[in-house]
Amino acid sequence: MHVVIVGCGRVGIELAGALEAAGHSVSVIDKNRRSFRNLPSNFAGSTFVGLGFDRDILVEAGIERAEALAAVTNGDNSNILTVRIARETFGIEHVAARIYDPRRAVLYQRLGIATVATVAWATEQILRRLLPSEAHPEWVDPTGQIKLVEVALPDAWAGEPLDRLDEPGRFWLVGLTRLGQAQLTTYGLAGQDGDIVHIMVAADAMDELDARLEKVGEGDPRV
Repeated sequence: MHVVIVGCGRVGIELAGALEAAGHSVSVIDKNRRSFRNLPSNFAGSTFVGLGFDRDILVEAGIERAEALAAVTNGDNSNILTVRIARETFGIEHVAARIYDPRRAVLYQRLGIATVATVAWATEQILRRLLPSEAHPEWVDPTGQIKLVEVALPDAWAGEPLDRLDEPGRFWLVGLTRLGQAQLTTYGLAGQDGDIVHIMVAADAMDELDARLEKVGEGDPRV
């Protein structure tokens, strides 16, 4: 697969190296020629000086044969414009944009443009470590209606059947991480101390999920 990366900062460099290591061909675009000096010494891809939203530069970088594009410069507007051109002009299905403004990131997600909100991501990662007992989104669908959340299982759930967490149409346990190993859940699986559970939940059911996690030892919490 051929991938075009726009932006040769730290993220672009890491992406280029990872993609090549996975066997893909890579073209990197950056407005500063000196940025390419930081690419891995064994980088075998192509580099192009210019702006990612310049159609001529994109064509030079192989956009017409590419299957994916990532725009990871430090400019939100440039990144969004680049991925829109890649999708709307060149028909690239797999695009992703780095966005610093989390509010704009949500908007573009709802338009079907995959975004990574740098500030929001960093904040979320820190919150996971500061508040491990609270639910934190791992994934949100483009419409914002469904979330996959991760939460440390309360100690009171140790020994309790985890399928009691489920509420059809509202939230559903899909997996857990136990002793550092992730697994899909099976019927009758009981909780253990230290479990991290992964639950699909409707966006408007977060309070209900919190209440379910807190309610244990009183018979079936769904009754």
